[in-house]
Amino acid sequence: MNPNSNHLIKRQIGFYAGLFMLAFAGNNMPAEAKDQIRPVKKLMERVLNTSGKKLPVSLKLKNGCQDSTYYSYQVKNGRLYLEGNAPVSLCRGLYAFLKQEKCGVYSWSGNNLRFPEILNPQASQKVVSPFANHYYFNVCTYGYSMPYWNWERWEKEIDWMALHGINMPLALVGYEAIIARVWKKMGLTDEEINEYFVGPAHLPWMRMGNVSGIDGPLNEDWHQQQIELQHKILKRMRELGMKPICPGFPGFIPKAFQRIHPELKIIETHWGGAFNNWMVSPQEPLFQEIGTAFIQEWEKEFGECGYYLVDSFNEMDIPFPEKGNPERYAMAASYGEKVYESIKRANPDAVWVMQGWMFGYQRYIWDYETLDALVSKVPDQKMLLLDLAVDYNKHFWHSEVNWEYYKGFYDKQWVYSVIPNMGGKVGMTGVLDFYANGHLEALSSPNKGNLIAHGMAPEGIENNEVIYELITDAGWSKQHIDVKQWLKNYSENRYGKAPKTLMTAWDYLLKSCYGTFTDHPRFNWQFRPGNVKNGSIYINEDYFKGLEYFAKASDELSGSPLYRNDLEEMAAHYLGGKAEILTKMIDQEYLLGDTLQALQLQKRFEHVLTSMDSLLSQHPTLRLDRWVNFATQAAKTDEQKKQYEMNARRIVTIWGPPVDDYAARIWSGLIKNYYLKRWQNYYASRQSGQPFDMAAWERNWVENNQDAQTNIAPFDVVGFAKARISQTKDISDKNLKLNRKNMVGIWNVSPKSSKEFAWNIPAKSLGLMKGISIETIKGNGAIKVSGFTLEADGKTVASSDLVKNIKAGETGTYEIKLDANLKANNSCILKIKISAPENCAGIVFLP
Repeated sequence: MNPNSNHLIKRQIGFYAGLFMLAFAGNNMPAEAKDQIRPVKKLMERVLNTSGKKLPVSLKLKNGCQDSTYYSYQVKNGRLYLEGNAPVSLCRGLYAFLKQEKCGVYSWSGNNLRFPEILNPQASQKVVSPFANHYYFNVCTYGYSMPYWNWERWEKEIDWMALHGINMPLALVGYEAIIARVWKKMGLTDEEINEYFVGPAHLPWMRMGNVSGIDGPLNEDWHQQQIELQHKILKRMRELGMKPICPGFPGFIPKAFQRIHPELKIIETHWGGAFNNWMVSPQEPLFQEIGTAFIQEWEKEFGECGYYLVDSFNEMDIPFPEKGNPERYAMAASYGEKVYESIKRANPDAVWVMQGWMFGYQRYIWDYETLDALVSKVPDQKMLLLDLAVDYNKHFWHSEVNWEYYKGFYDKQWVYSVIPNMGGKVGMTGVLDFYANGHLEALSSPNKGNLIAHGMAPEGIENNEVIYELITDAGWSKQHIDVKQWLKNYSENRYGKAPKTLMTAWDYLLKSCYGTFTDHPRFNWQFRPGNVKNGSIYINEDYFKGLEYFAKASDELSGSPLYRNDLEEMAAHYLGGKAEILTKMIDQEYLLGDTLQALQLQKRFEHVLTSMDSLLSQHPTLRLDRWVNFATQAAKTDEQKKQYEMNARRIVTIWGPPVDDYAARIWSGLIKNYYLKRWQNYYASRQSGQPFDMAAWERNWVENNQDAQTNIAPFDVVGFAKARISQTKDISDKNLKLNRKNMVGIWNVSPKSSKEFAWNIPAKSLGLMKGISIETIKGNGAIKVSGFTLEADGKTVASSDLVKNIKAGETGTYEIKLDANLKANNSCILKIKISAPENCAGIVFLP
């Protein structure tokens, strides 16, 4: 029998089945229609909390409309009539109708959806998406957000996907269980496999060939649990008409394969300067053998899949000759062909899916000709390229978008996608207007090519919820979205109304964090103390005003549970910005020699962070204890419990062996017990002069499972948030005198003493020097400056004996006239002698 005949029969059955119209109008519908409508009805019961209650809703499903992804709804005779081309479309239609009626939102931090008590007559409205599919997830989401989720949490996420119109999600759970089966059949031992495997939170990077061995091993309990979980996930996704993208074999293997195949050439991969893995080339017979066997084993367990993700080159060099060498392109073409063949041999109908992060991030490697060669021998309809990060092209790299650079991606299918989050960071960022309307540029481009999907690939979720609501709405819109009007509608659904104070808050945030794009938004206190002076969150006067107005809106919105949740978060962001300024003020006092003032500011810094921690202890998602509980509940034994908790802690703090602070969560429990304690140890070391082994402290916190729980009884978060905002309004970067541009150095003197100061000045600054200025920023007495000397390459090039008495609050300036041809090869030295009648400190700067 032809091995492809089964797939042909399946395609024919699917084609003819698709010609039927499935309708629900009471109980008079065929069994097949019931099977496809039932999951939508069950979802409605879950999200509307109407179990056992019959809603006045009729559902009609039209299959065979694959070129038209749509939903429509109308209200007639007190009944809502929903129609769509797939179960997901029906769910999206329901959600769109409810939002139109101002009946709530379904979000990670809460669900306030309700069905209207009265259904007023409404003409039919049809919405046709400009995209056939709607994509969701990043490989890294499975590490930064979902590694320890149970079915209860997954069920809520799939409901979220369906309501938001997602029909093409990554579904990667269970990869290790299946690949371990394949490798054991090929001769590897459990010990060899486990030595390679990493802890659950680090699995995405093992799958992409970046790391191995961190926080492993995995065990049979884990594998069995993941198999059971993936069955539930795929069953629900398929019931709702989704097209899950499952994992394929990308070529990364334990080095132990060389025991079985001594002749095998294994490439050691390196990533991030501290991590490694091993790869077998697609040109090796073993690659195809494992790749095909994996899909066969996967489909034996989970059934046939239409899409397989295979990424072999994520953020790594490629083993091809240099650009311009014909062998480079021949080898790339061969690689692509072999990867596709490994999939095709197992499932001729399957599509190879590949992430496109490196096409923008590493364009110096992935030039037009190299990618063209890689995909050249794959049929156009058998490849799907995920253009992962259009927002990075537009707002960070400022480079030509990929569909233009790669001329529509060579007629292959591709997905327009953004990455609205890296690492699950909670800090606010993102150009809302771009997320609302950026896809219109792709739709109108002559290089649109075979664009089949719109989506998003966040590395971590449960953050910046407004952005995800906006992106998913945008994916169903062909028209320009007015962001301010959209925010008004969003607020009315989320909070019940949109008072003027709230809309003013949005206006200010649109001029700050939600009008700008930051690659990795983190406050400076989320980094190791002493290394970083500035965070990357866009905090300015508009940022603080926006959050102040958000808190003012509590006068009208405090009765909304979702508003209170968001106020807890927004107030924490406000305090986080103030804490960043405080760290700089503390540094300033240490540099100025005022240790007492530094200690007072440290107490204030501690109070601000503990206030943040208290606020977020009431939040439904932004808590360390919730994250740890997911991990420990996945364990079957005490040993596993300790391992999983350690792994969960590591991924949100030090990540791997080198300290990174990449994930940067603004979470209760993490703020108080990790970030604040690290700063307290740092300040104690600074005061005592005794060294503090910060790396050892961090490892101990991760590996010995300390301080995870935050048990704070409920309290008046509205009053608390408003009080803390009011108490910290005075903290301003205007207090940072040391931030003056062109500052040369800091001076401080004791009463009735004279002190000479010397500062190095870069030689290249000589041409800019027109003078020097001295300013007192600490102390009230007048200071006496006894001239200056400027040396370059050991020679005096400018000096003055003029004595200047400079009052507090005033600036004294010496003019400098240098030879226009003066150059220096080494640093210059500026020397100034200062005396004062009392303790004084200040700065010297170039005017």
